[in-house]
Amino acid sequence: MSDNVSNQADALSSYRLSQSFGPFCGRIFVEKNENATALSLYKNMLQTGFLPNNYTFSFVLRACTDNSPVGLASHAQVIKLGWESYDFVLNGLIHLYANWSSVEAARKLFDVSTCRDVITWTALINGYVKSGHVEFARELFDQMPERNEVSWSAMITGYVHMGIFREALELFNDLQLTGLRPNHAGIVGALTACSYLGSLDHGRWIHAYVDRNGTELDRVLGTALVDMYAKCGCIEIACSVFEKMPDKDAFAFTSLISGLANHGQSADAIQLFGRMQSEKVIPNEVTFICVLSACSRMGLVDEGLRIFNCMSVVYGIEPGVQHYGCMVDLLGRAGLLEEAKRLVREMPMEPDSYVLGALLNSCRVHGDVELGKETVESLVERGLDHGGVHVLLSNMYASSNQWDWVVKVRKEMGAKKVKKVPGCSSIEIDGSVSEFIAGDMSYLRVEDVMLVLLGIDNHLKFLLLADDNTNSNMIAY
Repeated sequence: MSDNVSNQADALSSYRLSQSFGPFCGRIFVEKNENATALSLYKNMLQTGFLPNNYTFSFVLRACTDNSPVGLASHAQVIKLGWESYDFVLNGLIHLYANWSSVEAARKLFDVSTCRDVITWTALINGYVKSGHVEFARELFDQMPERNEVSWSAMITGYVHMGIFREALELFNDLQLTGLRPNHAGIVGALTACSYLGSLDHGRWIHAYVDRNGTELDRVLGTALVDMYAKCGCIEIACSVFEKMPDKDAFAFTSLISGLANHGQSADAIQLFGRMQSEKVIPNEVTFICVLSACSRMGLVDEGLRIFNCMSVVYGIEPGVQHYGCMVDLLGRAGLLEEAKRLVREMPMEPDSYVLGALLNSCRVHGDVELGKETVESLVERGLDHGGVHVLLSNMYASSNQWDWVVKVRKEMGAKKVKKVPGCSSIEIDGSVSEFIAGDMSYLRVEDVMLVLLGIDNHLKFLLLADDNTNSNMIAY
């Protein structure tokens, strides 16, 4: 009798210990992002005979996001122990499968859930977004009985991830109307959308919101602001934001280096790269693309070659196809076409349209028609001969008065049904961004636009004529 009581006491003690030890084994290490340690401790817990509870699984499942075999085994154990119906365990499973992009499995769990909360809905939305099904994510988002700032930011960042920037910004505006405060991810997503749309007014408003609420200007948010201002044409403000960042990483430096180079301030971009090195911030692959582009625009061949060589020697970064493209552009702009051609031939990988396009453009600038023709043939062999390539070759022939070849190229374009991709532009007025595509007459107010353009054209011609008359009078006088 006493032995039976003792066994029951031991069992009760073990159960109570499992209830405290189980959650403890997961939470500390998972929250520190030490998933491997958390899973190792969980394994030890099972080997010692302790059973996990529902709270334990909520952390164990979070630790399995990068370990599908353990995750599947944990799911089986959840079913075996009867914890699958508990809301935060079920949410953990939905998040787990969504993180693996197994949206169908996540959806099945979602459909059988009888107690869906905002976390359940958001987990599935994230799954759809991650797998690229943004339309299903939006459909689910619109069906949500209630939303929090995490739900909104998940949908905003989903649109940004898929390059649907206008909808992302519109959704961010809708978030403002709800009275909820956007979280860090939502703000960064909206700033990214502003960058690509050139929506300076929206970007300024978000910056003012960040300052007004005393939001910390961390690396991610600071870089997003620098990138937004640089891409919207305000490079001085981008520099100011950069200097105010208390902690700058490679992404922050790269963003400003790119912005300076794109604004014609290549010397400042190269100088900033030197500062980056002196501050012991390790550049990444994109940093070198931006710096080499700056060297190309300034014609700094020796400096570009030095930076290109230091990629692998100093930083252990093997140059990629885009780095070689920058070097081809650098050599080509400087008129060193033979060196550029040799670099293309000796590349350790196949040249892409960017590399061959840089060589072709250099041929156009320096009038080397034969090398240009050879380059176009290489593009054709690789299936990279889009419309712009043929137009460029045609213009090269025209500039050298080889009109028979111009006609031949144009006929080949017609036979292959090759069309030049139309250009596009956008403009922001009163916070609204409008995009125009060359040749597209479907815009609602296209007639008004054409009238305004005609007026501008006539006005410029009048000014030009008046200027010519003034010069003639001065010469006669």
